[in-house]
Amino acid sequence: MFDITNPVVKELLLTGSFGLEKESLRVTGKGFMAQSPTPFSQNEQHIVRDFSENQVEINTPVASSPQEVVDMLDHYNGVVQRTLRTLVPQEYLWPFSNPPYIKSEKDIPIAIFTGEMASKTIYREYLSDRYGRYKMAFSGIHFNYSFSDELLQADFKAKGLDDFDAYKNQLYVDLAQRAVAYGWIVTAITAASPVVDSSFVEKGKTGIDLFQGLSTVRGSELGYWNFFAPIFDYSNLNAYVDSIQHYADMGLIKYPSELYYPVRIKPHGAYGMDALRGGVSHIELRNIDLNPLTKEGIDVRDVLFCQLLLVWLASTPLQPFDVKDQVQAVQNFKNAAHFDLKTVKIVVPNGEVYDVRQAGINVIGFMQDFYQGFSTEIQECLDFQLRKFTEGTCKYSYRVRQEYGEHFVEKGLDLAKRIQEMY
Repeated sequence: MFDITNPVVKELLLTGSFGLEKESLRVTGKGFMAQSPTPFSQNEQHIVRDFSENQVEINTPVASSPQEVVDMLDHYNGVVQRTLRTLVPQEYLWPFSNPPYIKSEKDIPIAIFTGEMASKTIYREYLSDRYGRYKMAFSGIHFNYSFSDELLQADFKAKGLDDFDAYKNQLYVDLAQRAVAYGWIVTAITAASPVVDSSFVEKGKTGIDLFQGLSTVRGSELGYWNFFAPIFDYSNLNAYVDSIQHYADMGLIKYPSELYYPVRIKPHGAYGMDALRGGVSHIELRNIDLNPLTKEGIDVRDVLFCQLLLVWLASTPLQPFDVKDQVQAVQNFKNAAHFDLKTVKIVVPNGEVYDVRQAGINVIGFMQDFYQGFSTEIQECLDFQLRKFTEGTCKYSYRVRQEYGEHFVEKGLDLAKRIQEMY
């Protein structure tokens, strides 16, 4: 944990780098997924494809602040939107995490990669066979964060250690453990997909709006999860990597990237176990919904909150986190996806049990105490997040349900068109 009693460490505590990955579906003017080839080159660095040929993924450059990374995302949103406007017929970027109308799995075509990238298509074909394509139609945002070298070096020096790489790797491994224990709060504050079209749950049956008691279908039991709750060894980086590789060796997953887990620590460059053994570059939170209430797809205050959460977690002592705690952590994420947060529970690592609403209030209270004396912007951000637990009408999912709970796809398409006009 960071030694925040050291004035240099405390001064540098909020210095770091940000990156966002935003997935969105290309759709037609009638609310179906586009069936055209991607209009973007497979050599484009910042605009790529996720699972489907019609699923655009924006990867921002590295930024130094929440506002800068959201501005970067907005820039590439503009590139995408202006490109879609020129297509014949014109296409739009679907603003929700839940998909629009789906006629069949053929509406979700696997992304086609060629040449040296052809293996990416083979991997997607495997995922299609194993999990089905419907779940692959979910979209969301991944938040990537790394602490500044200046902060890490200052903390390393304050601790009087002699192996910087080992120190840095262990700090991120410990942070991953803490983020798994408390990352459910990110699901709760960013959940924005309570409504889904009937065609997602019944093949070909379009036009019926469904609410299933969830704030985010993608983050719930119905969303992106493996068939088992993985258990990781957080004792050191090699042990952590071994515990991931173990599931591939057992045949429960084919590739480490198939581990659908809300928290990852990642190396520089392409994600892989050999690269990760070489050192951790950053941590990734993968459980953020697209926010249709914003033009960019994410509120800058949610980006700031993710940073504040990770810094707080990296500055607090580790707690015991055994097998039962890890199994419970997965359930905590799923419980935080529910609409009425008073009806489902969070079990924290010390064994105490609270409903999700109260657990969220508790965590933000701890963070408010920790950030006493920091900027007004931080206090206002924490107050903004707290209201999502104390005032149910402040939740994104509540507002989305009120506005898009009826005629979901029709109204969603109107929104997609309005957003495109903003660019």
